[in-house]
Amino acid sequence: MLFETKKLFQKDERQFFVRRLFQRIFLDDWLIKIVALLITFSLWFGVTGLRAPKTVRLTNIALTLRFSNEIEAVNSPNQEVDIVITGDNRKISQINKNDLILSVDLTDVPAGERTVQLTPENVNIELPTGVKLEEIQPSKIPVKLERVEEREVSVRVETEGTLQEGYEIYDTSVLPPKVRVRGPESYVKSLDSISTEKINVENRNQSFTAQQVELNVVNPKVTLIDTVVDVSFKIGEKRVERLFRIPFQNENKSGAASVVLYGARYVLENLKPEDVQVEIVKSATGEDSPRLILPPEIQNNVEIRKFEIN
Repeated sequence: MLFETKKLFQKDERQFFVRRLFQRIFLDDWLIKIVALLITFSLWFGVTGLRAPKTVRLTNIALTLRFSNEIEAVNSPNQEVDIVITGDNRKISQINKNDLILSVDLTDVPAGERTVQLTPENVNIELPTGVKLEEIQPSKIPVKLERVEEREVSVRVETEGTLQEGYEIYDTSVLPPKVRVRGPESYVKSLDSISTEKINVENRNQSFTAQQVELNVVNPKVTLIDTVVDVSFKIGEKRVERLFRIPFQNENKSGAASVVLYGARYVLENLKPEDVQVEIVKSATGEDSPRLILPPEIQNNVEIRKFEIN
C-alpha cells in the first residue's frame, strides 16, 4: 500500500513538472516571446532575401578594344554596350555602372574587315565576387582594321595677320622640311602635307624666324612623331617688274637686249641701265652666247624674268 502511494505521488509530481514547463515555454512572458519570434523571422527573411539571386540589365557600359601596336581600327565601332548580370542582390546594388569597362582583346586579329563576337567568355570586366556576366548587347560589332604605317610628310606654313604696307614675304623655309607621322595606312598615304599652327606676321617688315612652331593634325587617327618645326621668313619691300634696254657691242656684233628684272621697288628704281651689262661670249660649240651681268650687290635680290637679244 505504501508502495502504491509513493508511485502515485511520483506520477503527480511528473505531471506537475510537465504542466509547469509548458506554462514557462508558452504562457509566461508571451508578449516578449512573440516579439522575439517576429524579430528572428525578419532577420532570417532579410538575410535570405538579400542573398537571393537577382538579374539586372545595365545600359551604356564603356567598351574598349585592344589592338596590337601595328593594327588600328579605322571605322567607329561601338563605344558602349548593354550587359545583363546575375548574382547577390546586395553586391549588385553596390555596383556603379560608370566604373565598369568591358574590354575585348584583339591583339591577335589581323588587318581586314572583321565581325567581333562579344560573349561572356571572350571579354574582360571586373565584377564583384558572386556576380556573373550573362549577356552582352549588341553581341556582334563590325570592325575595319588596318596596318599602322610611318612616313615623312611635307610641312605647309600657315600665317595670319598682314605685313606692314609695302612689304611682302619673299620666301619661307621650314626646318625640318618634312616630319614623320604614324597612323592607319589609308590615312597616312592620303596626307599631302601637315600644316603649322598659324604664325602671326602682323605689321612685320623684316625677316624673322618662328621657333618651335607646333603642327596641326586634323585627323585624330594620325599621330605626329615630330611635333614642332622652325619657320624662317624672308621679308622685304614689295617687288615689281622693270624693263631695261641694254645696248651691247663687241668685235663681231652690236645691238640691244630687252631685259625684264623682278625685285624690290627701291632696288630697281635706283638701278640704272648702265649698271647692267650684256657680254657676248663663245659657247662650247663656238657660237656667240649672250650673258647678262648684274651689279654684285643685287644679284641675290633680283630675278631675271626676261632676257632677249633684239
